[in-house]
Amino acid sequence: MLFDPHIYSITNKKEASVPLEDLVLNLIQSNLGWILLAVVLVVVVLKAVKIVPQSEQHVVERFGRLRAVLGPGINMIVPFFDRIAHKISILERQLPTASQDAITRDNVLVQVDTSVFYRITEPEKTVYRIRNVDSAIATTVAGIVRAEIGKMDLDEVQANRSALIATIKGFVEDAVDNWGIEVTRAEILDVNLDAATRAAMMQQLNAERARRAAVTEAEGSKRAVELAADAELYASEQTAKARRVLADAESYATQVVATAINENGLEAAQYQIALKQVEALGTMSSGQGSNTIVVPSEALAAFGDAFKLLKGRG
Repeated sequence: MLFDPHIYSITNKKEASVPLEDLVLNLIQSNLGWILLAVVLVVVVLKAVKIVPQSEQHVVERFGRLRAVLGPGINMIVPFFDRIAHKISILERQLPTASQDAITRDNVLVQVDTSVFYRITEPEKTVYRIRNVDSAIATTVAGIVRAEIGKMDLDEVQANRSALIATIKGFVEDAVDNWGIEVTRAEILDVNLDAATRAAMMQQLNAERARRAAVTEAEGSKRAVELAADAELYASEQTAKARRVLADAESYATQVVATAINENGLEAAQYQIALKQVEALGTMSSGQGSNTIVVPSEALAAFGDAFKLLKGRG
């Protein structure tokens, strides 16, 4: 067969004119089975692999029954048999502030504002044992608060708030233990009273303040009297000590004079008497405003006797 260039060029033009869509369609038709298998595999993988955030836990059911609880990270389930029924946040939660009325042991009506913080630790219990967690915890807290405040007087409620909070937290933890919940914190935000009780308490407070002021004033007066008595006693003691010192000095001087008299005889006594008389005259003459001094004859004799004794001693 002879080669005809014209016919070959016509054939190539016909093959080049085949549309791209037909080529793709022919390729798909020839590999349809493999393509379907790849799609099924992708779907299966997407259904089997589950990524759980760090703040959540997922509850998996198989045909309506609890199968597993998925923790944070990558998890595998059986596609088309298992399904994620519940996505539970494990972050700490705060109940809205609740206000409930309670009556104390001394029959005072109070309004208590409470708040509770909790977190879910076992999602499988929380999901299948309680329907509304927040409402159930709030009701439990209200009942416990009323029961505990009913055991205390109003003054104890105000003074022992920390102990009351600890007691409420312990009872709430015991009550919600079967629900897979951990109570992390309980708070009593405020204890409010009605107007009449508040006015009565204000009168009592004012009376107590007045009593304390009177007691303080009385104690101050008592202390002042005690200090004055102590000061007077101290002054008397010091005066007595001074007198005792002077008496001791006088006794010592008398003893010295007596010893001198005993040793020197009557002349020592006459000398001391004359010396005292001379000192007395000197004191009289040194006084201010004294212009004239009357000296008795006995004084002159005393001077003479003193000079004689001095001369004799010399």
